[in-house]
Amino acid sequence: MDIHITKTLPETIARRAITPASPNYDEARALYNGMIDKKPAAIVPCRNADEIAEVVAFARESNVLLAIRGGGHNGPGLGSCDGGIVIDCSPMTGIDIDVDARTVSVEPGLSQGEVDRATAPYGLHVPAGIVSSTGIAGLTLGGGHGYLAREYGLTIDNLLEAEMVLADGRRVTANERENEDLFWAIRGGGGNFGVVTKFTYRLREVSDVLAGPVFYDTEHTARIMRWYREVLPSMPRKLSMTLGLKRCPSAEGFPEELWNRPVCALICCYDGPEEEARGVVEPLLAELPEPLMNGLMEMPFVDWQGAFDPLLPKGLQWYWKGDYIHELSDGAIEEHLKFGTDTPSNLSLMHLYPIDGAPQERAADATAWGTRDATWSMVIAGIDPDPANAAKVMHWAKDYWTALHRHNRHGGAYVNFMMEDEGEERIRAAYGTNYDGLVAVKRKYDPDNLFRVNQNIRP
Repeated sequence: MDIHITKTLPETIARRAITPASPNYDEARALYNGMIDKKPAAIVPCRNADEIAEVVAFARESNVLLAIRGGGHNGPGLGSCDGGIVIDCSPMTGIDIDVDARTVSVEPGLSQGEVDRATAPYGLHVPAGIVSSTGIAGLTLGGGHGYLAREYGLTIDNLLEAEMVLADGRRVTANERENEDLFWAIRGGGGNFGVVTKFTYRLREVSDVLAGPVFYDTEHTARIMRWYREVLPSMPRKLSMTLGLKRCPSAEGFPEELWNRPVCALICCYDGPEEEARGVVEPLLAELPEPLMNGLMEMPFVDWQGAFDPLLPKGLQWYWKGDYIHELSDGAIEEHLKFGTDTPSNLSLMHLYPIDGAPQERAADATAWGTRDATWSMVIAGIDPDPANAAKVMHWAKDYWTALHRHNRHGGAYVNFMMEDEGEERIRAAYGTNYDGLVAVKRKYDPDNLFRVNQNIRP
């Protein structure tokens, strides 16, 4: 840790900075992923773009390592750094809803759930992720996929505008008319290009949904996976169905006799009235064996968005690996049977998130997220509350991913599902033919790579 940084901070920054000498330092530096332990020289809460610009200027002029934290949910802990400065956007929680225009403008300190709860009374939502404690900023900049992706596209497909502080201190607006190249790059290119101080999204009409997990005995896993790959393309886009290999959570709301039992899960969400939804979902599920548990029920979408939050509190040990999946081959299914039905802990899992449908309608070069022909975004997550089990869940995730990766023709993954140790080749693969365009935008807006604590695109 560079303790000299704190001695050179301007007074306007120093008086609000949290340093190792502050009583709340350990609390302030703690990350969502308990496996990551970083010790910045200073954490600087910022309330507006002016305060952010001041910290950016200091970091640039002093050649100090700089990290940007929105919700702090990032898996590899890229919202922090060792020995540098963290811009903490958590005080920035402004939100402005225009019901008539069906848009919402939000600041980067908000979580997805806070945005959901603000827009839900109007029957409107931003298509986002599946864990509502996720920060809206990092989710968006990585691309964003969740229950509404098949129907309405990725989060970035619903982003209309962003206000930003650049590396040189300028405040700019990026949209389809102003700084179009920057707007293209931030839609999937992560935090490489500046600090977003406001996002404006298109809102979608979503109210009640039929949603819940359906659990099957793992002896049926191969049959269910083959069925799933065949029927997904014909499913109505209002239906999102994630396939998961995991254990039944040992938690209230799940049958106690199933706790910690390995299961093959179909996690469903149908955007529409219950009668219509059951008319679609129940005939599909009737093609499968009798489930161990059918948790489908009608509920407000905002409730479903936060349904799994209690299972995944801040501070768990996480190690995750991702891949884009085009085809679920028989060979891949064999590897899933080997690893996915024998997870190392109650919370560890493999999920296949469907990203067919609306995301595929956009051209590969329409946004920095260019994998528009993939069917699923896969995540393998080793998760455990006990630090003593960190190595075990990490090795399981790595071995599982290695066995599967050879079956995947793309080679890249959703950047929000990548750890810090994956290397430049994987980052290049994540963006494919869009990578060179991202390098050009990086050279224009951040030629000295001030914003490099991320899945970094080097100028």
